[in-house]
Amino acid sequence: MVLKIDLHCHSRFSADGVAEPELMIAEARRKGLHGFAITDHNTSACVEYFEQHGFLKADGTAVNGLLIVPGQEITTSEGHLLALGVRLPDLKGIAPKDAVKLIHELGGLAIPAHPYDFFRAGIREPVMNTLTDIDAIEVFNAATTFKRYNRQAFQYAQRRGLPMTAASDAHDHPALGTAYTILQAEEFSVKGVLDAIRRGPQIHQRYLTPKDAFKKTWNNVFRLSAKKKARIKAAHQGVFI
Repeated sequence: MVLKIDLHCHSRFSADGVAEPELMIAEARRKGLHGFAITDHNTSACVEYFEQHGFLKADGTAVNGLLIVPGQEITTSEGHLLALGVRLPDLKGIAPKDAVKLIHELGGLAIPAHPYDFFRAGIREPVMNTLTDIDAIEVFNAATTFKRYNRQAFQYAQRRGLPMTAASDAHDHPALGTAYTILQAEEFSVKGVLDAIRRGPQIHQRYLTPKDAFKKTWNNVFRLSAKKKARIKAAHQGVFI
């Protein structure tokens, strides 16, 4: 069966995300997706939320025709790494090799996100060259700063013969499904999705609109500014956060 899955999405549980989980589901259905991966930064809180509210099954099957793939975007010591098909604690600062090993031990896939985007914390090529067991490369990120960064990722995946994925990197629900990965899956499940990625999917490429790109940047600035103010306030109060 052919599945359209957005493999890189953030909810309000990410430090820089504002998407409400229920609105993400509604948007995925509206755009005709078969599912999406929830890959919040350094937390699986939204995975737990989806499960507690009946939107995600522990056995990895779809709920009412929509599949949510558990995952996380890990901030490793060398940049961002997508972990798909697993639930993880906060591993911020972990070495990439150690992260890949842990992901594989849990049965998931390890995929460097936006590796060439100079303005975002991707795992750069010299480090990727040392990661001999990564499972794929995110070669199309709808929110990339410059299109050439996606081209460079595509060329790198070609050189290494790695499967390629595409995703929206949505941080607000309207952006979800802007780009996605097209999978030839043998079953409609998390296992089916992971197996299809390993075999090599196709990609649907479309960039965020200027409005969505501005909103993403604005959300980042607003959330980071709020965090900075909270740290300053806590320091004045003698509290360390």
